Amino acid sequence: MVKRTSKIDYSLLFIALGLLVYGLIALYSASTVESYVNFGNTSHYILHQLIYGVSLGLIGMYFCSKIDYHFWQKKLPIFIFISLSLLTLVKVPGLGFSFGGATRWLHIGPILFQPAELAKIAIIFYLASWADRKKLGINNFYFGLLPSIGIIVLFSALLLWQPDFGTMLVLISIALVMLFVSGINWQYYFWTTICGILGLFAFIHFVPYRANRIKTFLNPNLDPTGAGYQIKQALIAIGAGSLWGYGYGLSRQKHNYLPEVMNDSIFAIIAEELGFIRVIVVILLFTMFAIKGFQIAKNAPDTFGRMTAFGITTWIIVQAIINIGAMTNLIPLTGIPLPFFSYGSTALIANLAAIGILLNISKSAIAK
Repeated sequence: MVKRTSKIDYSLLFIALGLLVYGLIALYSASTVESYVNFGNTSHYILHQLIYGVSLGLIGMYFCSKIDYHFWQKKLPIFIFISLSLLTLVKVPGLGFSFGGATRWLHIGPILFQPAELAKIAIIFYLASWADRKKLGINNFYFGLLPSIGIIVLFSALLLWQPDFGTMLVLISIALVMLFVSGINWQYYFWTTICGILGLFAFIHFVPYRANRIKTFLNPNLDPTGAGYQIKQALIAIGAGSLWGYGYGLSRQKHNYLPEVMNDSIFAIIAEELGFIRVIVVILLFTMFAIKGFQIAKNAPDTFGRMTAFGITTWIIVQAIINIGAMTNLIPLTGIPLPFFSYGSTALIANLAAIGILLNISKSAIAK
């Protein structure tokens, strides 16, 4: 029995707001030095995140929580077309914005945003709709699975073109998990996974800086001033934090030692300032989010809602695992931001909008 309610899922909302508030507190401390060096004050980056990321993100979350989630399935072709177009436009001179050797942003007038964040949501909607519409033909390789693989490859190719290997890795991870949950034939899934792994290996092996990251992951001392520098400094920060940390705002590593302190490395700064005991709160919040998100997926009344909720939850959790794993040297460094914590308005808006979609799905539940 399906019941539709206007009641807000407060447990999900409080978890999301907990991640948001904790993230803003951590971002302010991590960004003070770089903000002062670049703009002469310590608040530039946090104010930018509040004005654009938080305000627009909360508005997006509110409206997405009010829009029936089936709307996104109905508008899927338009959504996919817009997402693919924006990923292509980043390479158009005058529109694409380059930084650090990559062109991942669109610069239209005063607006600067990263289309890759929209691509994650687009691939989730696509695979959720595919699983819903192909219930009987999901294991037909040519008419069921192959078109989905083609869309995944197309998105991945455009991301690699930027290049944005980290986002491509997240997108492929989401896709593989969603394909598994959809119930496709295990042989198809096995060979799809093998092909994906071989493709990732080729992308890593034939690009020197990516291959160097694997080597320094296996031996951080191999190139301590080059490819291994960031992870060495991150481990120093985490180790120095010990159980209780130096104290909020008192990080040493953010003073031009650890790169990307506002983005990829923010977890290391949190660990250095607050220590192991309090950094566990970050992990607990993401764990609570995972439990709640998968619970919403389980109770969703239809395949599209179930798969969308599962995809959104997987996206946030996979990205958090990869970021934290890279900072603790459990997996190779990939340059992936920590959701809700890392600096970036587009990512935060996308994260909060996704929470809004989850809130809307949670309004439809299977009565027990």
